[in-house]
Amino acid sequence: MFIRLPHKLIVILGPTASGKSELAVKLALQLSSWQAKKLYEINGAEIISADSRQVYKGLNIGSGKITKKEMKNVPHHLLDVASPKKTFTVSQYQKLAKKALKKIIKKNKLPVICGGTGLYIDALIYGKEFPEVPPQLKLRKKLEKKSTEKLFKQLQKLDLRRAQNIDKHNRRRLIRALEIIITTKKPVPNIATIDSSNISFAHILKIGIKKSPEKLKKLIAKRLKKRLKQGLIKEVKNLHYKQNLSWQRLDNFGLEYRYISRYLAGLISKTEMIQTLENEIYRYAKRQMTWFKKDKNIIWINSLQKAFSIIRDWLGL
Repeated sequence: MFIRLPHKLIVILGPTASGKSELAVKLALQLSSWQAKKLYEINGAEIISADSRQVYKGLNIGSGKITKKEMKNVPHHLLDVASPKKTFTVSQYQKLAKKALKKIIKKNKLPVICGGTGLYIDALIYGKEFPEVPPQLKLRKKLEKKSTEKLFKQLQKLDLRRAQNIDKHNRRRLIRALEIIITTKKPVPNIATIDSSNISFAHILKIGIKKSPEKLKKLIAKRLKKRLKQGLIKEVKNLHYKQNLSWQRLDNFGLEYRYISRYLAGLISKTEMIQTLENEIYRYAKRQMTWFKKDKNIIWINSLQKAFSIIRDWLGL
């Protein structure tokens, strides 16, 4: 007997290196299996990425972008949709992701949002409109004269919540955040202040992958080692020498792209690069968790079996 469902949406989130992409694919395949058994009237699932670096073409290994093989024929959206030479905003993400959602729903499939960029997730599922603030050249020139440290301190004064979740070493993001806040005279929308009437889905299930600090540190170190073997340094070289991305532009992408660029530019040694990356990636994971912990609707899990059990109950199977 079929159970006809209203529009539902599953979100798979968590810190970097926690295994979100793998879980999302396994979930989509499991949904297809349940559908084959005629348990409910949905034609499987499709995945929408919510990652601020995976939207860029060419940022593959360093961003942890899922490969065609790893997708296992599960359709993925919002990957490789922007040129790395141009800035891609949360407003642009929101518009493209909404289009993807509509396409998935028309196919009578279940949308699964997967990623670690909390701002992207909130922008999509809560329907809050984000302002399209064009570049303010005079303001930018004024801000660019300030040190990175001073920019971060200014952001802390104007929007403490945004400051807690931003990469404080990323001048481009700091300047852009200040540009938006100063121009609109408003902070970045807070999930706690968003009117729930904006939600267009009858049911939203948020599943967060939880790892202990010790486990997460080990996963980060193991993954970094794997990515270096896969050709991460070569990827950064290609972006600079073949695609003509400046060292500064690569630095703005943060983490792997920032510190490998500095290594290739002769600013740090390979050992320093690896040690710094392990520490900075872990700090980034902590910032992600700071964002997610404010959302009390997230159900935290530590196993695949637990995730499937929660989803079955949620679907009423």
